[in-house]
Amino acid sequence: MIGVLDSGLGGLSVLNEIHKLLPHHSFHYIADSAWCPYGSKSYDQIQARVTTLVDYLLDQGAEIIVIACNSATIACVEFLRANYLVPIVGMEPGVKPAAKLSHNGIIGVFATEASLAGEKFHRLVSTHAQGVQVITQPCPDFVTLVEQGQLEGEAVNEAIHCYMKPLIKADTIVLGCTHYPFLKRTISEFYPEKTLIDTGEAVAQQVARKYALSPKETASYRFQTSGNPERATTLLKTLCPQIPEAQFQHFIETI
Repeated sequence: MIGVLDSGLGGLSVLNEIHKLLPHHSFHYIADSAWCPYGSKSYDQIQARVTTLVDYLLDQGAEIIVIACNSATIACVEFLRANYLVPIVGMEPGVKPAAKLSHNGIIGVFATEASLAGEKFHRLVSTHAQGVQVITQPCPDFVTLVEQGQLEGEAVNEAIHCYMKPLIKADTIVLGCTHYPFLKRTISEFYPEKTLIDTGEAVAQQVARKYALSPKETASYRFQTSGNPERATTLLKTLCPQIPEAQFQHFIETI
């Protein structure tokens, strides 16, 4: 079984990509919406919380863990890989492909405050974006909007225009948070000239390389949330329409 966790519902964008490649596998997804956003938390807080969720997923039978959250990956993926034997797959802002695709040498990065402050992000930039101007922009409202199920409308439009202003000269934009791909269509409608980079497909390919289907495994889908289960159930149908009859179970906060 593949265990997937995120600070909320954004990681469903990654789950969609994994499901495309591995439709016959079992998934257990945790949306930690009560703790959302991780991007404004300290690294110690994120590490403690994610460790609790990883332990829980392993107790439920997960054989591989996907940290479908850029902030959580930057804060604790190295700690997790050093302390757990199962494969740990994390997220990484697509700075490398953005730098390669840029025609004018200016790329923008939409991400959370935690992601942009992390040493891992700065290593990515220094390694893969030499000679390229990198403009970063925290986007806290994007996470809030997706968690509320607002993927279009006036509030979304205003947030997009506000966050794009500092990046207007960039020809390539990295969507450095798993919530952001759900706004990709709307961003492209307003800024069709910009190339948007989403690493969800690359993560799915990494999961496929690291995890082999158990001969006795049959596809099943389990979803849990530390937030509002009714809202999560409604949003699941919108954000993951290809997953059949998925049922959210309320995540018990005390584990």
